[in-house]
Amino acid sequence: MSAELAPISPAELPSSHLYYREGASDKVYQAWIEVRDTGYTVNFAFGRRGSALSTGTKTSSPVAFDAATKIYEKIVAEKKAKGYTPEASGLAFAMTEKAGRVSGRLPQLLNPVNEEGVAAYLDSDDWYAEEKFDGRRLMVAVSDGQVEGSNRKGLVVSLPKEVESALAGIGDCVLDGELVGTKFWVFDILSHGGADITALPFSQRAALRDTLPFADRTCAQAVTTYRTTAEKTEAYAAIKSAHKEGVVFKRAAAMYKVGRPSAGGDQVKVKFYATCSAVVAKVNAQRSVALTVGGVGVGNVTVSPNFDLPAVDDVVEVRYLYANRGGALYQATFLGVRDDIAPEECGLDQIKYKADTGEGDDGE
Repeated sequence: MSAELAPISPAELPSSHLYYREGASDKVYQAWIEVRDTGYTVNFAFGRRGSALSTGTKTSSPVAFDAATKIYEKIVAEKKAKGYTPEASGLAFAMTEKAGRVSGRLPQLLNPVNEEGVAAYLDSDDWYAEEKFDGRRLMVAVSDGQVEGSNRKGLVVSLPKEVESALAGIGDCVLDGELVGTKFWVFDILSHGGADITALPFSQRAALRDTLPFADRTCAQAVTTYRTTAEKTEAYAAIKSAHKEGVVFKRAAAMYKVGRPSAGGDQVKVKFYATCSAVVAKVNAQRSVALTVGGVGVGNVTVSPNFDLPAVDDVVEVRYLYANRGGALYQATFLGVRDDIAPEECGLDQIKYKADTGEGDDGE
């Protein structure tokens, strides 16, 4: 396709100015399509409002108009799903059909346990085991074929179309799970047929969850629950050897309780590597950022070309081996921006120090 054959004039090519404001964060994201050589490119700019913006492109070479439009619409939809809005106030979901929406649905959060204590959970028939997935925590409500997602803050967010289609026909229910790419892994069910079932024991909720008729199991699926000592032991070893994130243990009689208990609980997690949510203090040269946790500097992390560079005051997720007391995260790996976590939530209690085995995060 040549520029002379553009379906619309260059002045009418799509563009978006989006804003996000929460706590200390006040960010801008711009995206637009422009004519270049024999086709079209999709470009973007982002950063703190009022400061110089970083720029980039989603197309390393010109593409056809239809292809550019799909790329453009995808990145704009992703930003809106994270709470960005075309309204300059930056208030979540302003001037959209989800304006001001708070779902009222909040997740149950789990405390970590050390690997040294795993045997007690493996040997006891009172506890079930499931794989812990590394994605984005979501609650999903399905009612009369309409599917609505909400993040761990309870704000309504958009879902991938593939997930909506896979869930639309399963009947009225409320689900808790993890979005990994375009697949929703369901690990609990809170409502079934319009009835609240949070007071039922997990064993019964899991049985109901496992009967859900997902239309496409490549886009939505219940996690596998391991029940016997032999099943749990084999699954635990396999998940760990495959370098997966971790394992969750759930008491068979456990009710679903919103929030995180002060200690222990009827659902706990074991992680095979450490992660933390940190605040970007500075954007360095050569695609790296300086991080703080609880107001304390914890070193730098390199941002791979697969990710957009975050802005100052963004909350980002980082995987690491351990941290020295008062020092930097060792072997830190950038995992992405966490727009569902506020800077004030990024405390030092998350950190796994070299001599420690305790850790914490904000997922299941």
